[in-house]
Amino acid sequence: MTPTAVIELGRQAVEITLMVSAPLFLAALVTGLVVSIFQAATQINEMTLTFVPKVVAIFLTLILAGPWMITMITDFMRRLFSAIPAMIG
Repeated sequence: MTPTAVIELGRQAVEITLMVSAPLFLAALVTGLVVSIFQAATQINEMTLTFVPKVVAIFLTLILAGPWMITMITDFMRRLFSAIPAMIG
């Protein structure tokens, strides 16, 4: 296995990780922004107010994007396992 192949494999792994985690991060970011605007408008400074909406948003995003996320991960793992004989020999 050449150093170039190792770097390419690492790049693909990081790319898949970012693609799979992006919907969850975006849901948390948007929810946090909306709650922050609401807190600024109403002058409510309760730290626990941001926690519950973020958890709900991430849970709903997992339900909606979960099948796509699992497909991306399993496709990557399937390609990785099928390439093992070529990497060894």
